[in-house]
Amino acid sequence: MSIEVGAKLQGKVSGITNFGAFIDLGEGKTGLVHISEISNGFVKDIHDVLTVGDEVTVKVTTVGDDGKVGLSIRKAQDQPQPEKKPFKREFRDNNRPKPTAKGKPQNNSGKQDFDSLMSSFLKDSDDRLSSIKRNTEGKRGGRGGRRS
Repeated sequence: MSIEVGAKLQGKVSGITNFGAFIDLGEGKTGLVHISEISNGFVKDIHDVLTVGDEVTVKVTTVGDDGKVGLSIRKAQDQPQPEKKPFKREFRDNNRPKPTAKGKPQNNSGKQDFDSLMSSFLKDSDDRLSSIKRNTEGKRGGRGGRRS
């Protein structure tokens, strides 16, 4: 019997380790199913899914020059795997007004133009900078206490 990549075979679990399960394919051939290839979900303990002597259907994923055979149980299942959608994270600026149904920002004080928004931003920025300068002014220096 020739083992080729992509072939689906029946086998019997002959041994279980913490990293996978050995499958007896018959005629003295043995392959390994890695723990990540046992199930579509996360498998913490292989003993929860497989036991020695279980009959399983496996798909051959790799055949090494040294005779090592890589197998997969989850790829042998005929059920289609769901597509993974990329995760999109939305960043929202809490200081910015939230858009309304029409797409225009809603302000509590009514409609504001760019100049008034800019002047309020500059005023707030100056207040914050002066507060930072006031708090760090006396903390610069090496030895000695605070000088007046």
